Amino acid sequence: MPKMKSHSASKKRFSVTKSGLVKKTVANRAHKLTCKSAKRKLSLKKDAFVKSANMSAMKKLLPYG
Repeated sequence: MPKMKSHSASKKRFSVTKSGLVKKTVANRAHKLTCKSAKRKLSLKKDAFVKSANMSAMKKLLPYG
């Protein structure tokens, strides 16, 4: 049986940690930053983890992660 392919867009947007969690960047930090408060922009800098409800979908997108 051939190898499975990883989803190319997901490879660029997500990374898998050693403990198996999937790390992602938070949305809404690209543009229109003047109307957002400094506190909100600081919190958007931090990375987030994918919720457990979506982990089965992430395993299909990144099978070798």
